[in-house]
Parts: sequence; C-alpha cells; structure tokens
Amino acid sequence: MFVFCIESSHARGMGHLFRSLTLAAELRSRGHSVRFLANDHPNSLRIIRERGFDVVLYDLAAVTGWEEGLIDPAGPSPIWINDRLNTRRSHSETIKGLGAKLVTFDDRGDGAELADVNICALLFEKTEDLRGKDVRLGVEYMILDPEIARYRRVRQGLASILVTLGGADTYGVTVRVAKWLSSKAFPVTIVTGPSFQHMAELEEAVSTAAPDRFKLLSQVPSLAAEMYRHDLAITGGGVTPFEACAAGLPCVVIANEPFEIPVGRALEQLGAAFFAGHHSAFDLGILEKPIPIRSMSETAMTKIDLGGVGRVADLLERLAA
Repeated sequence: MFVFCIESSHARGMGHLFRSLTLAAELRSRGHSVRFLANDHPNSLRIIRERGFDVVLYDLAAVTGWEEGLIDPAGPSPIWINDRLNTRRSHSETIKGLGAKLVTFDDRGDGAELADVNICALLFEKTEDLRGKDVRLGVEYMILDPEIARYRRVRQGLASILVTLGGADTYGVTVRVAKWLSSKAFPVTIVTGPSFQHMAELEEAVSTAAPDRFKLLSQVPSLAAEMYRHDLAITGGGVTPFEACAAGLPCVVIANEPFEIPVGRALEQLGAAFFAGHHSAFDLGILEKPIPIRSMSETAMTKIDLGGVGRVADLLERLAA
C-alpha cells in the first residue's frame, strides 16, 4: 500500500497534488494499491476522486497525533509519501513508529532526517544540507506527465505565447502578465487552473486588447495538448516549466515563491528558459528581443526527459520489497 499525504490549496498551490497524482497513476498501473490523504480543499478532493483514487481528510493544523488510524497495524507495512514540503520531526517519528517507510519530496524540514528517501528534483541550491537516508538529487527524478510524450516537437519560431501560472496562481500573477502583454503583437492563450480566483481582474485586463489577441481557457482537459499549440510559455517555477521543456516548449519563468527562484535560474542555465525574476518585480523585457526559439526548444528536449516518474516508482518498489 502506498499512502500519499498531500497539501493542496489556493495558498499552497496545487503542484503537490498533480505531481502525486502522476506518481500514483504509475504505481497503480504496476498493480499497487494507492490511497490519498488530503486537507479539506474541495477542488483538490474532486480531482483526486475523478482520477479514481480513494481519499481521506486529515487536519492540516495538526502536526501529529492523527496518523495512527490511517495505517492498518495488521496489514503489510505501507510506504507513506509526504508531498507537503517541510516535514516536522514529530510527524516523522510517528510515521516511523507505526512501522511505515517514509518518503518525502523537496524536504528541508527537521523530519527529513528520518525519511527513507528524500527526492529533491526541484532543489538547486544549498543541497549539501539536505537530510534523509537516501537523498536523490537531479532533474532525472522530476515527475512529469507521461502524456507529454505524445506532444513533443521542436519549435521553429515565436508565433504564439501560452501563459499558465499554476492551478491556483495565489498572487494573481496572470493578471499582471496579461496587462504587460496587452500592448504586444503576439497572440496569447491564458490557461487558468481549478483554484484560480482572479477571473474578474483578468477579464478586465484583457478587455482593452483587440478581440483576437487573447484567448482565455479554464481547466483545459490536457495541458500537454494545449502546450503543443504554442512556441513559448510563461510559467511559474514549479513542475510546469519542466513539463513544457520536456515537450520542447521554451519558457519564461516567474517565481511565485522564493524557493522557485533557483528553479528559474537553473532552467536558464540549462539553456531551456529565461528567468524573469520573482513575481513581486518580474521583468518580461526578454520578449522585446529576438529569442532563439529553435535552439532553446532543441536544448529543452535534450536536457529534460520523461523518465523521472518511472525512476521514482522503481525506487519506491525497491523500498517496499
């Protein structure tokens, strides 16, 4: 049994949810039982159930003391997977005391030291301080949607821009990006996620532009399919720019949170993206200069592959053996 314990909300964002769903689907395809534990966020709970997984609520405010009823002491030892960022030591001690193996993602909490595996594909600075019995670093452990394989292509030039800033876009960055783009010549498609709460402001921001300049889409059935139609994406600094790059879609990365700043810088160093800064003071001036779309697209597809979900699933299966 694999137990995914996630946090997903407008404030936290939904990247943890979608990453865990991709890994859970891979484990389920290999014949493993999977269940989810999640905080009370209606959109996230709906998505989990729509993907066919059982989900149980947990109290987000309780650090520990609630886990025991979620592990069957008579059953086989489960693999408990925390995708909630920093794990508290008291929680880790409880999980280990219940006989479970503990896996965490991008974890700098004091409880990470007790993790059997700490998978850190999204961490690019101060990695020497990471803790865990087995710490896995590198983009080769990035969990990306395998569906992207159907939509990979090398871009030849810049004709269309996609803006996709997460399932929640906590700080309404999409609105400010739309205002900046409203005076530019490129056709722009903006995709908003299930917890986006700034639609009125966004519609106002694009209302003064020519009728064919902006296309607004909400909760597209397949983001990978939508990415295929465009030549450059403006994204946050989570998993999305890696998904885009794996498909050959170069990115301009805006960091929504401070920990996303090293992500944007790392992708820029790889040659697959430009980093526009933190959302509080981003700069999209790069769009006013010639962009080497073809070479960036080729580099992106070379540097970011789609094997991460399989590599992580292999690690978890060996841990469960």
